[in-house]
Amino acid sequence: MSKKTASTILQLIVFLGLGVALILWRYQAINETEKKAMFEAFSHVRWWLGVPILVIGFLSHLFRALRWKQLLQPLDIYPSVPNITFSVLIGYLANALVPRLGEVAKCTVLAKYEKVPADKLVGTIIAERAFDLVCLVLILFITLGLQYNIIYPFARDLYMKLFTDSSGNFIWLRIVIALAIALGGILAIVLLYRKIKNSKVGHIIKGIGEGLKAIGQVKRKGVFLLYSLLIWSMYTLAVVVGFYALPETEHITPLAGLAVITFGSVGMIATPGGIGAYPVIVAQVLLLYGISEGIGLAYGWVSWAAQTAIVVLLGLLSLILLPLYNRNQNAKA
Repeated sequence: MSKKTASTILQLIVFLGLGVALILWRYQAINETEKKAMFEAFSHVRWWLGVPILVIGFLSHLFRALRWKQLLQPLDIYPSVPNITFSVLIGYLANALVPRLGEVAKCTVLAKYEKVPADKLVGTIIAERAFDLVCLVLILFITLGLQYNIIYPFARDLYMKLFTDSSGNFIWLRIVIALAIALGGILAIVLLYRKIKNSKVGHIIKGIGEGLKAIGQVKRKGVFLLYSLLIWSMYTLAVVVGFYALPETEHITPLAGLAVITFGSVGMIATPGGIGAYPVIVAQVLLLYGISEGIGLAYGWVSWAAQTAIVVLLGLLSLILLPLYNRNQNAKA
């Protein structure tokens, strides 16, 4: 077994272990009433809503493929819409197994069927991910701005618990310690970057910056931004439609969908396909909207299951249809 294969297997075991640990931790933490509510909620799921969510999910992937196609144009690479869409869907399927494997998979698949060097595609993936990170941060600020009345009380209560005593007086020692930790963290990041800037990690960080610059070379920037808006709109719409899957969550404001997308995205990155992490994070977010943790976990699992089913279904279909489509195109030529 090569070192690379062993490293991939080890990574998969570690991330899956983290997901399972999160599941066990939260399950043991909630009381019996919440557990009962969670399992009861599963029996009330409106599974037919999986159909519109499937359509919305496919559209989000299609818009992502069209946006990637735009990033390839400055490189004189003009893939067909079916090939680039199938490649994106196969990439998501790979990501469900091993985090970040999807980026390699979709570059490899597209390179094979479009007869282009895979290494030319990698830079566009970095650019795309860098821009997604910017979008996620922007959505975070929009979420905080639009839901100040919900987020502020939560932040205030957290602050009061951390830095004041039962009488409401400041605990200055804790404040000084918190400031010292914050300043120490900033200093550590600066020193760490200086140390690793010429290493592999440093090159990755530098690559993200270069990737963002590459977006400036895209033709029809307005269309690129429109595709980005449509991608994140579809993500949010899928979450909002998902609220109606459970009677207990159907009353939640659509703005809550932004919060779920913002923080739930972290869960999708943390473990393979978001297993364990996504439902736990979503449940904590929904607590802000008056949803009990048991119901929040139920919604989180239903949402995760729907997303995973879409990825697996569309990914497997792409594996079947991609060679058939290209065989047919070659026959016509």
